[in-house]
Amino acid sequence: MLKTRIITALVLAPIAIGGTFFLPPLGFALFTAVIITLGAWEWANMSGFEQQPGRIAYAIVIALVLYGLLSVPAVAVLWLALVWWIVCFLLVRSYPAGSERWGSVPVRALMGVLVLVPAWVGLNHLRAGGFQFGSTDNNLLLILYVFCVVWVADIGAYFAGRAFGKAKLAPRVSPGKSWAGVWGGLAAVGTFAFIAGVLASAGAFETVLLVIASLVTGMVSVIGDLLESMLKRFRGIKDSSRLLPGHGGIMDRIDSLTAAVPVFALIITQLGWLTAVGHF
Repeated sequence: MLKTRIITALVLAPIAIGGTFFLPPLGFALFTAVIITLGAWEWANMSGFEQQPGRIAYAIVIALVLYGLLSVPAVAVLWLALVWWIVCFLLVRSYPAGSERWGSVPVRALMGVLVLVPAWVGLNHLRAGGFQFGSTDNNLLLILYVFCVVWVADIGAYFAGRAFGKAKLAPRVSPGKSWAGVWGGLAAVGTFAFIAGVLASAGAFETVLLVIASLVTGMVSVIGDLLESMLKRFRGIKDSSRLLPGHGGIMDRIDSLTAAVPVFALIITQLGWLTAVGHF
């Protein structure tokens, strides 16, 4: 299994790096749309679509929604995402109570729209918007930063959870996660954000705001992870798919990012560091 995981990572890494950091905004939009569409195919399985035609049709619908949003103001979608992730916190917190309200196939399918579409909008807003923070105006660094926030949160949570993780965060959803992991992850994110602010030559107040924005993003990323775990547990599956040998599915890799990206994009837009553009 380790060999398979390494081979898959070696194949995917150049594709992910090239698609994220070496494409113009329109190419980036198409590249990320492909990833989101594949994620939609997996979400259809988590929604309860048991046959391939239904899963493919769902993925096509998501792709059409993305195309239809090309000219829609990003901020409106990002505000919707913020409200949605607050709702998700309540859903995860109460599970399994309340599952009768969202457990039907149509409702779970709608949940996928609210997860996947704002993630794509947020990514492309980060890529194409006008960005300025401190002495930094590189959108690619901005995208890398939000990715790193999620990765740093995961790494901090892993080590803190192993060392101190007795009190479970959501045992009915994801038994392996602990409150110690959450606090350890947030401590790592806060440290990372502070260092990033210094490296960007930002002022003290801007750096404090970046730390706060990053902490909120880190907390929301945990909800993204837990939501997918809840859906998989409800569906009775371990992985979203087997598209990535040794790694599960695409959603297993981007679940935290689907929550973190739109929320972070909204926060820094409201702070004035990122401005919307009308086209890619």
